[in-house]
Amino acid sequence: MEVALNQHIEITPGVRSGKPRIAGTRITIADVAIMYLRMGQSLEEIAGKYQLSLASVHAAIAFYYDNRQEIDQRIAQAEAFVEAARLNTPSLLKEKLDAMRNYA
Repeated sequence: MEVALNQHIEITPGVRSGKPRIAGTRITIADVAIMYLRMGQSLEEIAGKYQLSLASVHAAIAFYYDNRQEIDQRIAQAEAFVEAARLNTPSLLKEKLDAMRNYA
């Protein structure tokens, strides 16, 4: 039996920074892994929420487990980037709330 993940997974330079994703969508393998493993959504929920075939969501998780170290590393790098940006970018809302507290 031959398994053809290539009909469900594609990598296109310039689309989502060349990250592997579900074919025909912008949903990356990392997106599916985070929804499934960290957020606790079932594969059926993910498929239904984003109008994906269940086969493509299963293929995404299979691809994730086959390439877990690389994908987890990319996720960690993205999270570190977001955290650094958060720390280096002042919150306008927080500034307004602080100003209101100081005014009162």
